[in-house]
Amino acid sequence: MRQRRFLLWVSRHPMLQLVLMLAFWLAGEALVRALSLPLPGALVGLAAVLLLLATRRLSAPGLRRGAQWLLGDMLLFFVPAVLAVLEHREFLGLIGLKILCLIVLSTALVMVVTAGVVDLCCHWRERRAVAEPALR
Repeated sequence: MRQRRFLLWVSRHPMLQLVLMLAFWLAGEALVRALSLPLPGALVGLAAVLLLLATRRLSAPGLRRGAQWLLGDMLLFFVPAVLAVLEHREFLGLIGLKILCLIVLSTALVMVVTAGVVDLCCHWRERRAVAEPALR
């Protein structure tokens, strides 16, 4: 009963959800440092959240409002990167144009390769589904 009341209380307060996400991040950081793992602590914390969501020990609505608040203000997280670009004027010239082209091309290449692999896997799965009943 107590646990249910606590979870209901957390699901109604976005700031508590942010604190909960921060706690997972800090726990991941602590685990990485304690075990000297070659992984980012945020990734370990995210894996812990995913594990808890998959085992239904944590509900998605329990983190939804806090996550939406973070996503809504995501632009603020990019302000330091924009200031770094303004500090280095060479990025606004030919070097910056070359870097931009490289980023756009590599992103497009990743998207095309990913789409191709997904398409191949779908065709393979369909062929396998058609062939399986024939084998039985």
